[in-house]
Amino acid sequence: MLDEKAKKTMLRKIPHGLYICGVRDGEEMNGFTVSWVMQSSFKPPLVVNCVKQDSGSHAMLEKTNVFTISFLEEGQKELAQQFFQPKRRVGDKLEKVEFYEGAETGCPIIKDSLGYIECKVVGKVDQGDHTVYVGEVIGSGIHREGKQLLLESTGWHYGG
Repeated sequence: MLDEKAKKTMLRKIPHGLYICGVRDGEEMNGFTVSWVMQSSFKPPLVVNCVKQDSGSHAMLEKTNVFTISFLEEGQKELAQQFFQPKRRVGDKLEKVEFYEGAETGCPIIKDSLGYIECKVVGKVDQGDHTVYVGEVIGSGIHREGKQLLLESTGWHYGG
């Protein structure tokens, strides 16, 4: 029998960084906070990015099969928080944030981040309430050195 409290406690102990995932469909762009990201292969360089299925950004990603991941720095909790709300509720989340378009994907990259990767989707798994996207890294860059923002340092809980 599954102990719900123990499950929730233990799953929340899995360490997660906080990132802004950028997507684009034609002229429409969006960014949203993600934490379920990890590297999954060296050759080719692959990452796994899990995206909630009931979001507009999920629909954009399904259509275009490209995304960016901007790596946030310790102390950028407020920036991560800006991108948690659904676009349909808060409007253009990129309006007050400096970004530029990735050379490989055209997706938004947060200028005030540690750096980024650009990915094309090469596989996916639709299970539960998130889609697990496997993205091949096709572009990357470093903006500056620094320590990455971690979910556990924010006091927030996402998971369990």
